[in-house]
Amino acid sequence: DAGREARVVTELLRRRVSGLLVVPTAGDHSWLAGTASQLVLVDRPADGIDADVVRIDDRQAAFDAVSHLIAHGHRDIAYVGDHSQVATSAARLAGYRQALGRHGLVVRDDLVHADCPTARAAAVAMSGLLAEAHQPTAVFSAATRCSLGVVPALHENNRTDVAVVGFGDFAMADALVPAVTVVDHSGSVVGLAAAARLARRIREPGLVPETVHVPVALVERGSGELRP
Repeated sequence: DAGREARVVTELLRRRVSGLLVVPTAGDHSWLAGTASQLVLVDRPADGIDADVVRIDDRQAAFDAVSHLIAHGHRDIAYVGDHSQVATSAARLAGYRQALGRHGLVVRDDLVHADCPTARAAAVAMSGLLAEAHQPTAVFSAATRCSLGVVPALHENNRTDVAVVGFGDFAMADALVPAVTVVDHSGSVVGLAAAARLARRIREPGLVPETVHVPVALVERGSGELRP
């Protein structure tokens, strides 16, 4: 909610806080330019402002996840993601497309569902993909909430033969059969790096803004290693 974000941040600035960590909403943030408080953005950049960003490399992580599926023989790989207008989601979709292109594969628009903001929407999208004549043999789920719809839909349709790599770990992912392969990124590690960057910026306000990438890991558990 961009309006609520603006109200909360404005109130904090009135209190003359030394620094702010902001996970920005989509939309223009030029109203934050020139603030006296030091600012570090977390998880994604914001339009209209040049500031430090502490995040994972969403595009590269998605590229690696989809390349992992391709390396296991998959050519028809579906994409299920949430809001494509959010920078993180847009980067993951770009990584998906780049991986297919790099390996000489065509991006099939019928396999791309970048409009699933809830687990229910992701489940409906996955069930629809399984009803198509030319079904995917694998799926890249680009957000945890999407995985919470994609994985149950596969089980409900008795299609645990479809390979899955999810972006973000979730409870019981390692207890399913097959266990779910995920791109694991630690929120606490991102938070620690962001707080450290903000502390340094408060000490050294003249620092040139930069993007700090926190590493991720592909956790192989079985679902992402299934072959078509």
